[in-house]
Amino acid sequence: MSTAEVRPPLPPFTRESAIEKVRLAEDGWNSRDPERVSLAYTLDTQWRNRAEFAHNREQAKAFLTRKWAKELDYRLIKELWAHGDNRIAVRYAYEWHDDSGNWFRSYGNENWEFDENGLMFNRYACINDMPIKESDRKFHWPLGRRPDDHPGLSDLGL
Repeated sequence: MSTAEVRPPLPPFTRESAIEKVRLAEDGWNSRDPERVSLAYTLDTQWRNRAEFAHNREQAKAFLTRKWAKELDYRLIKELWAHGDNRIAVRYAYEWHDDSGNWFRSYGNENWEFDENGLMFNRYACINDMPIKESDRKFHWPLGRRPDDHPGLSDLGL
């Protein structure tokens, strides 16, 4: 890894810096830009996402490309669950639809571990998908970054 790759905030995390890191990750994923998102991970990052594994940044980028080709109109909210030193745990929910117009809300938890430059080297995700009606959607902002005044998961009762 190049020492030029630095992604603040850096560990060890305080509550405030962990919340900032979570929001930056949420913003990145809501961009649905695999190249941009992949730069937050080490070159040798290790992922478990459902039953899929990635063993480096390029595999993570390929995973994200496939993900957002399938999960259309993707909107995500992440919330800090816990933090310590160089680790952060989050819970999240995201809404999306498939190419047949079937809507889902996916609920998950992730455990993250960061290197000294603030790049994530371990990401472990557990996710469950729940079919929803389009009328049951709760995430209605325009595609991209969630507006600051949009409720978070706890505010929405999720």
